[in-house]
Amino acid sequence: MTGKVYLVGAGPGDPELLTLKAARLLKQADVVLHDDLIGKRILGLIPSHAQVVNVGKRCGQKGAGQDEINFLMVTLAVSGFQVIRLKGGDPLIFGRAGEEIAALRRANIEFEIIPGITAAMGAASAAQIPLTDRHSAHAVVFLTGHTTHNAAPTNWRALVSLRATIVVYMPGREYTDIAGKLQDAGLSEDTSCAVISRATTAEEQVYATSLKDLGDAPQLPAPTLLVIGEVLRHAGDRFSPEQIGPWNCWPSRQSSFEMTTPSPRPESNQLPEIEEREA
Repeated sequence: MTGKVYLVGAGPGDPELLTLKAARLLKQADVVLHDDLIGKRILGLIPSHAQVVNVGKRCGQKGAGQDEINFLMVTLAVSGFQVIRLKGGDPLIFGRAGEEIAALRRANIEFEIIPGITAAMGAASAAQIPLTDRHSAHAVVFLTGHTTHNAAPTNWRALVSLRATIVVYMPGREYTDIAGKLQDAGLSEDTSCAVISRATTAEEQVYATSLKDLGDAPQLPAPTLLVIGEVLRHAGDRFSPEQIGPWNCWPSRQSSFEMTTPSPRPESNQLPEIEEREA
């Protein structure tokens, strides 16, 4: 009997921000294929009998290719396993879900998508930043700092004309480049910015600055998110022009999450042994 694949959003980091359905499916999984930055406390919800494989990669480090991930999902499901493809945030936002959905459809594998709280929402909530404001930001735009070589270039001038809050996922180390393109497109150099690291976790840090000084922002631990816009002026004194200085970085409150979790199991980056189940 063929198994099923679940594309599950793990949320921004705090285990309490998992959906109830995501937590339930993790506890029932046969195999979990997870992104590299999924926290240990979320992985701790997985039962000890399940196979757990890290298929993610970080910048500059080799990891599983997308074709290999697609192969694993299909092969494991054909072998009768209930497979969780666990992704940070929401699987449909910068999570390559489209490629994985296409592979599963080609193989006639049943699948289900379990949404998660995307990083922008989690980071903004933790840092108490409203992403929209009826006076200054009628829209919010999500961008990614990583694109394929043949992707269409971002129309920065059109983006600035929207007067939207801009949230850049995976900004990498290109703060100077992003700031320059936005200023060239007409965005004021005094526009407030925030770099949020490891949002909603006990290790969260927030660095507040302005567009003109964004290039001097420190390289905080991944994953990071960059928020740009006038909404930051409504997020408290920490983001006000008077308070922003050459170093304005602070930690978040520690998560209150407490849960009894199954015993940890060793993780693997190796292809799991696949034995077909009896129907």
